[in-house]
Amino acid sequence: MARNEEKAQSMLNRFITMKQEEKRKPRERRPYLASECRDLADAERWRSEILREIGAKVAEIQNEGLGEHRLRDLNDEINKLLRERGHWERRIVELGGRDYSRSSNAPLMTDLDGNIVAVPNPSGRGPGYRYFGAARKLPGVRELFEKPPETRKRRTRYEIHKRINAGYYGYYDDEDGVLEPLEAAAEKRMRAEVIAEWHRVERVRREAMKGVVSGEVVTAGGRGGEAAREVLFEGVEEEVEEERKREEEKREREKGEEAGREFVAHVPLPDEKEIERMVLEKKKKELLSKYTSDALQVEQEEAKEMLNVRR
Repeated sequence: MARNEEKAQSMLNRFITMKQEEKRKPRERRPYLASECRDLADAERWRSEILREIGAKVAEIQNEGLGEHRLRDLNDEINKLLRERGHWERRIVELGGRDYSRSSNAPLMTDLDGNIVAVPNPSGRGPGYRYFGAARKLPGVRELFEKPPETRKRRTRYEIHKRINAGYYGYYDDEDGVLEPLEAAAEKRMRAEVIAEWHRVERVRREAMKGVVSGEVVTAGGRGGEAAREVLFEGVEEEVEEERKREEEKREREKGEEAGREFVAHVPLPDEKEIERMVLEKKKKELLSKYTSDALQVEQEEAKEMLNVRR
């Protein structure tokens, strides 16, 4: 009996469902062209239906296991629905409704890492093709979202010199007022050190000169004889060096004077014309030896001797 009751119940349910469907109006299909719609409420309803379809397809395209072909088809369908949504939004504006293209909460385009990508139409309105979900990782699409490596442009010599001013050469260092006090203090300290050293050397020199006895240096100024001897020998070395330089200069002057004297030759030397004649004669012999035979040259020499020709 339970089965019959279940069957009757099932038949009753189907009958009730059929009657309800008969009472309903036939399901309206969305107009192919948005311009065919004349009612603002219907236009809003069709836009909402498109948004629901877009949401369902965007949720479906997140699955990376659908395969490349299915992902590409879903992405094409989503872009088609986005274009259709744009048509209905323009129709809503024409019918006096709200302008959805100026909405501030439009979705933004992001890359694989979730960073916002600067695209001309981030909300999908207007021309352009967009990728959603797993379609961004398809071959040939991933490269579109990758940022190209930044190439550092090498500056030319003109660009480098264009940025050089007087500060590059240190002409502005004294204007801040920091360097002058430091330099003044350092200069004062160095000057005091040099003056103190000069006074010490002069004092040692004077005391050492007084204490020289038969070539020996005694203790002077409370210090050992080594310091005084060093000072004295330093002066002697300077004098010896100066004497040596004077001797070298004297020898160089004597050599210059000897070189500047007139050269007297004790044997006759050929002048320029004689040298030119000898060179010309040598060139003639070379040409004759190149273009004539040895027998002909011998005959020419004999003929010259017979004619008493010396050329």
